Amino acid sequence: MSGPLAGYRVIDVTQMLSGPMATMMLGDQGADVIKVEPPETGDLTRALGGKSRPISPFFSTLNRNKRSVVLNLKDEKGIGLLKDLVAGADVFVQNFRPGIAERMGIGEDVLRQVKPDLIYVSISGFGEKGPYVGKRVYDPVIQALSGLADIQADPDTGRPRMMRLIIPDKVTALTAAQAITAALLARERTGEGQHVRLAMLDAVVSFLWHEGMTQYTFMGSDIGPARPADTRDMVFETADGYITAAAVSDKEWQGMTRALERPEWLEDARFSTPAGRVKYADVRLDMTAEVLKERSSTEWLERLDAEQVPCAPVNRKADVLTDPQVAANNLIVESDHPHAGHMRQARPAARFEGTPAELLRQPAPLLGEQTDAILAELGLSADALAELREAGAIA
Repeated sequence: MSGPLAGYRVIDVTQMLSGPMATMMLGDQGADVIKVEPPETGDLTRALGGKSRPISPFFSTLNRNKRSVVLNLKDEKGIGLLKDLVAGADVFVQNFRPGIAERMGIGEDVLRQVKPDLIYVSISGFGEKGPYVGKRVYDPVIQALSGLADIQADPDTGRPRMMRLIIPDKVTALTAAQAITAALLARERTGEGQHVRLAMLDAVVSFLWHEGMTQYTFMGSDIGPARPADTRDMVFETADGYITAAAVSDKEWQGMTRALERPEWLEDARFSTPAGRVKYADVRLDMTAEVLKERSSTEWLERLDAEQVPCAPVNRKADVLTDPQVAANNLIVESDHPHAGHMRQARPAARFEGTPAELLRQPAPLLGEQTDAILAELGLSADALAELREAGAIA
């Protein structure tokens, strides 16, 4: 047995990021993930990153530990083959806009007739009702609607800013993977499947609420003060680079004043409590920034570490590859992809002592690489596959 989800089968008809990342995590944890792709183009992310190699770096990491089968879901025979796959599966995941799966003939009611205890997962942008249901959605749309772009606003102009990572898709993926495993656990206890519905908007608002919406949590006259909108980020320039350092507790603040050799800051009433340090954060951070420019990053990090103040260098992307803690965690793994060549990627974050996850069990497949093998598992002969291919049901 390899991975805590070994023995479970997932049929994945999702594309782009939210669905594929969720099923990637299930595949890392041992599930047999069958990625169903349309003819000719396959998942659109196959084309991201140019054509210098037969598989894009984006696709290669998001779709590891999966097998690819090409089915034409606009063809009745293709739909029939999908149903045959679902009959032997535990989970079905789709991220079409609401109503499309039903029009295609692969809605929950249809597939539950094939597999009564199926975990059917629908990932959407906005949910199943409301004014935005019919809108197309990509990550920036959710950043805009959820308040995430406002939280990231420029401190000087107040202009909202997008995060430079595809955060809403990834938060949705993490939420979906956890929800799927919870639904499988519930099925083990009850014997019943269920429909798991997840909207990107819901996932992101839930994710950012705790500190991003503090001023809206308590209703009425007891609303507490909000963190100032113009508070800067926690990146400080030093004499030769950038570091981050934060002092939240009284003990950490005392340690920072010692590390920075500014004992007089302890006498400043504005900074005597955690609440005061938040209220006057901009003043405090400006003062801190001026001092940190005086010495090198290495010097400051040594002094701050000695005083138990949370701190770190601000790594450039290339620096992450050689960071000593990243190396100690064996976080970046190198391998040879059979079609794309030598590559590196981050291993699965969660480490299971008894049922370890596997990063390299199955490299990301070429489009339809396992079509014949997967359909042969359904009992289809070589002649039957040739007929289906000739009819356009498979590719």
